[in-house]
Amino acid sequence: MAVCLLCAVSGRAQSVQQQYIEKYAPIAVAEMHRSGVPASITLAQGLLESGSGRSTLATEGNNHFGIKCHRNWKGATIHADDDRRNECFRKYKSADESFRDHSDFLRYSDRYKFLFDLDRTDYKGWAYGLKQAGYATDPSYASKVIKYVEDYDLARFDTLSPEAEAEIPASPLKIEEAVAVTPGNPAAAGVQADELFRFSLTRQMYAKNGVPFVYAAQGETYSSIAKSYHLFRSEILRYNDLKKEQPLSPGEIVYIQPKKKAAPKGLDLYIVDHDGEVLRDICQRFALRESAVRKLNGFSGAVSLREGDEIKLR
Repeated sequence: MAVCLLCAVSGRAQSVQQQYIEKYAPIAVAEMHRSGVPASITLAQGLLESGSGRSTLATEGNNHFGIKCHRNWKGATIHADDDRRNECFRKYKSADESFRDHSDFLRYSDRYKFLFDLDRTDYKGWAYGLKQAGYATDPSYASKVIKYVEDYDLARFDTLSPEAEAEIPASPLKIEEAVAVTPGNPAAAGVQADELFRFSLTRQMYAKNGVPFVYAAQGETYSSIAKSYHLFRSEILRYNDLKKEQPLSPGEIVYIQPKKKAAPKGLDLYIVDHDGEVLRDICQRFALRESAVRKLNGFSGAVSLREGDEIKLR
């Protein structure tokens, strides 16, 4: 028989909020382990967005966080009034799917990634950050989330053992961050020393996803950079997913080794931030071969991306 974690000492019946927490806390904690989203924030948002599990979206669509369809959603849908009448929302087979989608929505959307650089126990920072990033239009959204956390002591779910803490994935921005490569520390970026020394040592080199690159300077071309690193022009163009030379802007990333087929663990997805993003630009950002990303996502021919589209990176 399951032990009730939240029953009042006085023996009074649980409130609907307590029942919700009792039911979904294990899912929120599991998602925290997988994604790094604090369980307290997940539960507080679920309570607020779903009316403690009683909203139509939650009861009929297992949608606890009000996530809308977006163009790439291929699952079932449910319609409800929100900012506009009869808007399309995602319908899930289970609440677990809704909680997972919520975690991914925060972790892989650029506008929310900065939250993962906060201390995971800083629930106030997370609440204000969600409001700042535009999760909800309600001006009182952050204070409502914080009130749920404090009224029901949800922060207790964020406390982990040192062993469990070590398993929490790093911030997506930290994983994506460029690493400086130096002769004394080539392994910092996963670059072999013998590979490093065939490159010029007079220029700072960086790496993403273990792939070395340089930032283009004013007036440089792919051909001039290739010559500096003893590469054929065809090689450097291939490494950067190009078939012919094109102008380089100062500060643009130029890879000098082949990019990877998959992103590192913890960067499973990329959620398109605005209409018109270019697939090659995304591949350059994450040091991924465009051909590999196309295969992962079943893309063929021209790809038109729109806000909310999910791109698999591994």
